[in-house]
Amino acid sequence: MQRSSAVGAGVAPPLLAPATAEPGRSAIAVSQRWRVWRRLRRHRLALVGLVFLGLLVFCALAADAISPYKPLEQAMAQRLKPPSAAHLLGTDDFGRDILSRIVFGTRISLQVGFVAVGIAGSIGIVLGLVSGYFGGWVDNVLMRCMDVLLAFPAILLAVTIMALLGPSTTNVMIAIGIAYIPIFARVVRGSVLTVKPNEYVEAARAAGASELRTLVQHILPGTTGPITVQVSLALAYAILAEAALSFLGLGTQPPTPTWGSMLRFGRDFVSEAPWFTFFPGFAIFLTVLSLNLVGDGLSDALDPRL
Repeated sequence: MQRSSAVGAGVAPPLLAPATAEPGRSAIAVSQRWRVWRRLRRHRLALVGLVFLGLLVFCALAADAISPYKPLEQAMAQRLKPPSAAHLLGTDDFGRDILSRIVFGTRISLQVGFVAVGIAGSIGIVLGLVSGYFGGWVDNVLMRCMDVLLAFPAILLAVTIMALLGPSTTNVMIAIGIAYIPIFARVVRGSVLTVKPNEYVEAARAAGASELRTLVQHILPGTTGPITVQVSLALAYAILAEAALSFLGLGTQPPTPTWGSMLRFGRDFVSEAPWFTFFPGFAIFLTVLSLNLVGDGLSDALDPRL
């Protein structure tokens, strides 16, 4: 969390040129994006993370085609079988194929991650823009509200919201999204305070640009760097939070396969069938690690000092 805020407070070059630039600003924007991509390509670990995330997206989209078994198909005669040629990652306590359930669980994890970050980002970005641009009592009111939310650990706040809304996939996305709104608001506010004094923003005001146009066309593009980094990090936290909520029984309900629920039911068989918990936990570990590696790579690629 602290690292994300630090990224938001730093100076980052806009991925899009200001609207007041010359007619060739689209070419400048393409050149800037190309430079960012070249820097990112030199970050080998970030590329490894991107490849793994691409594999996850493929698994989520093609789960029906690539899964060797149906995720809910039970075979009690194959109960708690170790990894073998028939079941590459073994079976669970109902004889269901663990590999198939992990593949289908990818859908839930990515869905919750992207939707929750979409909720947090869309609201947090607007609040951060308004707070940083207008300042004064608007900034004080909005940031004090964010401070109240930040006073609670994100996972504890999500658990509280889930206790009020009830367990379901939709409510998980809402709860995690609300819990991470303050992070985006703080990151964007810090970037706005850095971009606002720039000359092209002052020129837009002097030319009579409306407040909305100034925010959207002149200030928002200057915050895209920190926002991009924060999205990658927030995705990792959201997927981890979804697994934690499912482990506690507050997330997606059985028999729908999720990585967190597989850990929850596998803990009773740790000594008897360690593969039951190891492989879902390893999937969570690799996903979160990949997202953090991508976030580190984006942070370096978007750092103007480099």
